[in-house]
Amino acid sequence: MPRRPRIDLPGIAQHVVQRGNDRQPCFFDGIDYVRYLQDLREIVRREQCAVHAYVLMTNHVHLLMTPSAPRQIGRVMQALGRRYVRYINEHYRRTGTLWEGRYKSCPVADDRYLLQCQRYIELNPLRARMVADPADYRWSSHRHNAIGEPDPLIHPHPAWRALGSDLDSRRQAWRALVMETIAPAETEAIRLHLQRQHLYAPDRFRRAIEAQLGRATGPAKLGRPRKRVSPINP
Repeated sequence: MPRRPRIDLPGIAQHVVQRGNDRQPCFFDGIDYVRYLQDLREIVRREQCAVHAYVLMTNHVHLLMTPSAPRQIGRVMQALGRRYVRYINEHYRRTGTLWEGRYKSCPVADDRYLLQCQRYIELNPLRARMVADPADYRWSSHRHNAIGEPDPLIHPHPAWRALGSDLDSRRQAWRALVMETIAPAETEAIRLHLQRQHLYAPDRFRRAIEAQLGRATGPAKLGRPRKRVSPINP
C-alpha cells in the first residue's frame, strides 16, 4: 500500500522526530551533539528553514521547524541524516544503519497548539527523568528560549514573540508556561498526532487545510461503513 503524502505546506510549522534504529543511541559523546547542531544550523540556513525549538535525546531527536517552501523539511532531514551518519561511521569506525527509517512529522497550525508542541519538545528530558529542570539539560532550545543563553540556531516563532513586548518578558512568560502542570491528555494528543502524522490544529484550521489540499488531514472513521438498509414495504 503506498504511503500517504506528507502534509507539507510553506509557512506551516512541523513537529519532526527521528529515532535511532531499534531505539539504539544516535549520540555517544558530547561532541556528537555539537556536530549534529552544527550540521543542522548549516543545512537549515542553506534551505531557508526556521528552527524554533529542539531537543537531542540519547536515541532520538525532536525539532520544531517552519519551511518556507514545499519539500524543504524533507531535504533538510535527508541531508542532515546522511551527513551525520557519515560522521558517526567515520568517527567510531562503525557501519550500518543509524536511523530508524523515515522521520515522522506532524504539521502544527494555531499559536496555542504550536506553543504546546514547543513545550512538549523542551520538556522531554524532564519526562525522561534525566534532569529535574529542563534548564539543566544542555542539548535543548529551552536554555535559549527561557533564559536567553545564545543559540544561533533558533529563530523564534511569531507565537513565542507574542508572549511579551520585549525579550525579558517573553522569556519569563515562556519559562512559566513550560513549568505549568501539563494535563496528560495534552501530552497524549501530541504523541498520537505525531505517531499518525496528522495535523495538530483546531478544527477550523483542519477544515481550511483539507479544503486546500483536497484530502483529509486526520484519521478516517474506523470500521466498515454502515450498510444502507432499504425500507420495508408494508
